[in-house]
Amino acid sequence: MQPTRPYQSRELFLRFWRNYLRPHVGLLALAFLLMAIEGSTLGLLSYMIEPLFDQVFAPGGGDALIWVGLAILGLFVLRATTSVLNRWLMTKVNQAAAGQMQVDLLRHLLTLDASFFQENSPGQLIDRVQGDTMAAQGAATMVVAGVGRDLVALLGLFAVALSIDPVWTAAALVGTPLLLLPALGLARYIRRKTLHMREQSGLRATRLDEIFHGIQAVKLNRMEEYQSSRFETIINRIIRAEVKSALGRAAMPGLVDVVTGLGFFAVLMLGGREVAEGTRTTGEFMAFFTAMALTFQPIRRLGDLAGLWQVAEASLERIFTLMDAQPTGNRLAVSRAHPAPGAPEIRFEDVHFTYPDRPVLNGLSFTAEAGKVTALVGSSGAGKSTVFQLISALIEPQSGRILIGGVDVRELSLFDQRALLASVSQDAALFDETLRENLLLGRSDVDPARLTAALNDAEVSGFTAPLPLGLDTPAGPRGSGLSGGQRQRIAIARALLADAPVLLLDEATSALDTKTEAAVSAALARAQAGRTTLVIAHRLSTVKGADKILVLDQGRVVEEGRHDVLIAKGGIYAQLHQAQLRE
Repeated sequence: MQPTRPYQSRELFLRFWRNYLRPHVGLLALAFLLMAIEGSTLGLLSYMIEPLFDQVFAPGGGDALIWVGLAILGLFVLRATTSVLNRWLMTKVNQAAAGQMQVDLLRHLLTLDASFFQENSPGQLIDRVQGDTMAAQGAATMVVAGVGRDLVALLGLFAVALSIDPVWTAAALVGTPLLLLPALGLARYIRRKTLHMREQSGLRATRLDEIFHGIQAVKLNRMEEYQSSRFETIINRIIRAEVKSALGRAAMPGLVDVVTGLGFFAVLMLGGREVAEGTRTTGEFMAFFTAMALTFQPIRRLGDLAGLWQVAEASLERIFTLMDAQPTGNRLAVSRAHPAPGAPEIRFEDVHFTYPDRPVLNGLSFTAEAGKVTALVGSSGAGKSTVFQLISALIEPQSGRILIGGVDVRELSLFDQRALLASVSQDAALFDETLRENLLLGRSDVDPARLTAALNDAEVSGFTAPLPLGLDTPAGPRGSGLSGGQRQRIAIARALLADAPVLLLDEATSALDTKTEAAVSAALARAQAGRTTLVIAHRLSTVKGADKILVLDQGRVVEEGRHDVLIAKGGIYAQLHQAQLRE
């Protein structure tokens, strides 16, 4: 997903600060104070060099030796203490901010509609939530810490240098202008390579996600070498991008080294001559030279931080691009109206919907009567699943109206609309949690007797009772610890527990054997009592008893009626029925 607009460095930093660092401003202020103390010790150390050479090492200066030595030792102890404490505080801030960013990003992603997840693979999104947030936070807090410590150290050291000789200080900075243009070029280069590397990291996560979730297909089709080669190609791209980015980051302190070397040379030529002539003391020169020498590491680290900030910017740009993504439909946060209690009527009025590559619904209109069973049939691509996605608010109609209980769904919040629905699909989605958690889905208000009844009605008790842990047995990744039929029975029990007036069934018994299907079908029939039920049917034998059958073709209702009426018409439904009988 590319940025919808360019993000400026200042905007990225301010947004990062406002949302993720400012809540920890107290800890940051304390950490900055400790960093400033740590950084100032270098200036104080260089300042101590002049009396060390001019007084302690001079004739009769032995009495001051112990005091100067203790002062220098104290500086190093102070530096060590503040260094440990500020690193601990910054780690605490970094982890808290990174964790909050991950939570915020996931919470926002869960508000987006189905079309977003069709365009963005799970692996890419996982890498954004995990990889980009950690890369951004790690690099950004290093920049904050570096500025707090190294900038203070640099200012202190230059203050000492200026107090000794402003001319020498100017000579030391003679090569600084040479840094500007190369530094700007390197910053753009690092950001470009880092963006490429992060994109490839997303592809790596996608490839791993697809390999591990499709491991059976990989093995059955002997694709091990093919998938390994594809993965190796992505890894090689990441390596090349990371190496180039590292080269750019290394070049930043390298440029600083060259400029610093020029400064040292200029100071030696200028200051060395003055000391040799006796116009300046050895202590003054050594104090200045020490101050300049100690600036070497802070300047190198600050140069390196410029590259690190480009790394952080690249990841922050990708994160905020996701944060700025909006659902395609602007739904209300709070419903303006609610359907009356009980089973509602569902009505589609001239509904159109088009996917990027094809139109699906072309003025679809129908009514599913309250408390009755309405079945949707038709050939593949006729629009049956799209109807379910629209009712579930996974996608939004591009024109037309959908009414539930006489209320336009645009008057409902997404939460309230989905609270009206319970669904069972042929692809029963289970989580890597216990069977109990997969049934309750976080609810704590389910009466044990009601849970037992749902388990019995959905034929779940038969396979959970013999398990040593019963309902506390882990379902495994995507429910892999269960058979297809067992997964579907869990999904049916889950729907039976939901106190929803609308029941959506998408081939709910497709994975069951004949005996279990008969028992579960009876349970579903009981569950349909008092609910408005919509059924997607591929096997027409499962909808013979529906109150109404809608035949969809090219996104419109072309036939409707009960099973026997449609058979008598001899139209599309009768043709589909005859074809299935022949099969």
